[in-house]
Amino acid sequence: MTRRRNEIYLLIGLAVVLGATLYYSRTSPSSGGSGVFAENARFVPLDIREPRLHTEMLERLRKLGYEGTHRNIFVATEPPAVQAPGKAQAPPERFVGPQPPPPPPPLQIPAEFFGYETRGGSGRRTAFFTSGDDVLIVVEGDTFLGRYRLVRIGNDSADVEEIATGRHATVPIVQPPAETAGGQ
Repeated sequence: MTRRRNEIYLLIGLAVVLGATLYYSRTSPSSGGSGVFAENARFVPLDIREPRLHTEMLERLRKLGYEGTHRNIFVATEPPAVQAPGKAQAPPERFVGPQPPPPPPPLQIPAEFFGYETRGGSGRRTAFFTSGDDVLIVVEGDTFLGRYRLVRIGNDSADVEEIATGRHATVPIVQPPAETAGGQ
């Protein structure tokens, strides 16, 4: 009996929710029958008596010519300066005073890097350089030729620093010349 009573109460509750939903959906201010949904109830659509394309306005715009500066908008440079008609442009001012010294020339190492070796236990690399007829064996961090320090050894180049100035240079590895055929 209680089960039957619970079912009746549930049915009555659902009917009340359905009735309230229908009542509020029909009396909402946005349902004026026109199908316009707006938050502002004072919304009034535009009164357009003749909805057509005004081609005469388009033709008038098409006949207008652009008279401004013509420049490429995809290039990040400043537009050319606009001169007033009849006025000559003044030459740019020249710098007066001592000129800064030119930058130092690139660092030249008087040796050729022709190979390297990696120690198995420590992992330190040793580079092999030639300077004239001399072969130089230099470990990373050591100095050679009295004024250069081997900073790092890469797979195909060595980074060298001049001790006096701190300038760096990258010395590429030099491949040995190919031997000629015939054993000459």
